Amino acid sequence: MAYCSLAQLKTYVGATDNDDDALLTDCITRAEAVIDRATKRRFEATADSTRTFDAQQDVAGRTLYLDADLCAITSITNGDGAAITALQVVSEPRNHAPYYALTLKASTGLAWTYETDPEDAISVIGRWAYSTTPPADIEQACVRLAAWLYRQKDSSSDLDRPMVSMDGATLLPAQIPADVQRMLQPYVRVAI
Repeated sequence: MAYCSLAQLKTYVGATDNDDDALLTDCITRAEAVIDRATKRRFEATADSTRTFDAQQDVAGRTLYLDADLCAITSITNGDGAAITALQVVSEPRNHAPYYALTLKASTGLAWTYETDPEDAISVIGRWAYSTTPPADIEQACVRLAAWLYRQKDSSSDLDRPMVSMDGATLLPAQIPADVQRMLQPYVRVAI
């Protein structure tokens, strides 16, 4: 999957044939990478993956701090090999994804632990992203940014450095479109 579809981008740029499909697809991929870097997060997860955590460094009291957004939890295995069930843990924040931490309920009497080494002792399987599908404004930002990248093919090759015009004015290189920057700003992941 992608943050936007080839069909969406083709409609946006007015492409009616398949001549530039490979280039447009590449622009979508590049736009996603720019969005991910700018926000420090991933906006879609189509499959489960596993991340491991240190039972000492990633834990404070009963709370396990995650190193990325988690939008769906499939399973949690404590460092001693015991499964942690959904009834034994609460996610932080409590009422909506993405989650940044998992806290063991006080009533369980459990603690994050390990047997031999604390490193990579705890494993969490789930969807590691902001959401399983990108929010509508991220989808729009991807379409807009991919279109901007696509249109650069027809621009001067000197747009990567300042230039001086015929009348002596200094022209600075193009930035990511301001509207895209505004769409991404609320999604920038803040370190905990």
